[in-house]
Amino acid sequence: MPTFRGSERRCLLLKRWRVGLLGIIVSLGAIYFIASQVDVAQFKDAVVEARYIYVVPTIIFLLLGLITRAFRWQVLLHGDLPLRRTFSIMNVAYLVNGVLPLRMGEVARIYLSTRATPPVPPMKTASTIIVERLLDLLAVVLMVVLALAGGDVPEVIRASAVLSGAAALIGFLVLVSLASRRATARQLLNAVLRWAGREDSPLANQLQKWLDHFLDGLQPLTRPTALLAALAWTAISWGFSAVAGYILMFTFYEQANWAATLLYIAAAAFAIAVPAVPGNVGPYEGSIILAIGAMGYAQPAGTALAFAVLVHGVNLIVHATTGVIGFIQEGISLEQLSQGVQEMRQS
Repeated sequence: MPTFRGSERRCLLLKRWRVGLLGIIVSLGAIYFIASQVDVAQFKDAVVEARYIYVVPTIIFLLLGLITRAFRWQVLLHGDLPLRRTFSIMNVAYLVNGVLPLRMGEVARIYLSTRATPPVPPMKTASTIIVERLLDLLAVVLMVVLALAGGDVPEVIRASAVLSGAAALIGFLVLVSLASRRATARQLLNAVLRWAGREDSPLANQLQKWLDHFLDGLQPLTRPTALLAALAWTAISWGFSAVAGYILMFTFYEQANWAATLLYIAAAAFAIAVPAVPGNVGPYEGSIILAIGAMGYAQPAGTALAFAVLVHGVNLIVHATTGVIGFIQEGISLEQLSQGVQEMRQS
């Protein structure tokens, strides 16, 4: 990995401060908007009268979704890590993503993978993470498409789904092309290095090594069996998430709705990408309120807010619990993880 000089570190810190400040502004804006639309007494009544028994099966299905995502990552890694490690490392990453900005959990996942025996090269892990994100994005877009058949969807969500779906599909096809044409990928890198006058430099050798590891992580895309397995595990994991979301609606509503469920899960997935304070407080709840409101669950507003808070809270509790267990299984503390990530970046 490249070494960070003093100026590079200052630029990175400045970027983090800017993202952090923007996140605070976005979260405060979302919270203010939600608070201005909700009657506090109505919200309290909804919380008191909720049927929390439905939280139990919801948590079970969310856990099943995490397990199937671990199966998918193991397929993408071509078995380089056992299921126990993929599950624990992913849980640590989800927890870190929930408390730190800039998707630092993915960096933590890359580092933890290097601690395996034998270690997984960082660029190979990175490429599998990119494939995961594209598969998840395609799944979320499909959920919006299915929700379109069940009701009117806000234009902002519709536009986001179309753009994200197109970007994910293009990105996925590019990765498939790179994975199946390693020689072409190397030629493109060599052409860039020649243009930059660095084809015989130590950096060129390092970049070629990273490219090979990156392409290794894309190899499952060239094998029909592995690709179908990754697609199947993606469908199963999001299916469990949808079932969990559907059941949770009964906590506050007499009737649940599949279209509303798919839409609010997709909206929350898009909201996670928005800069916000740790935990994505504000935009996460706002996206859910907007989504279920479009499906006829806007009133009473206090109930909609209580439901959005519960959805967020249940997900945070699940990820926090499994994340802490993941830290224990990996035999590492947050301080050790942070130090290890810094050393990996500087090596």
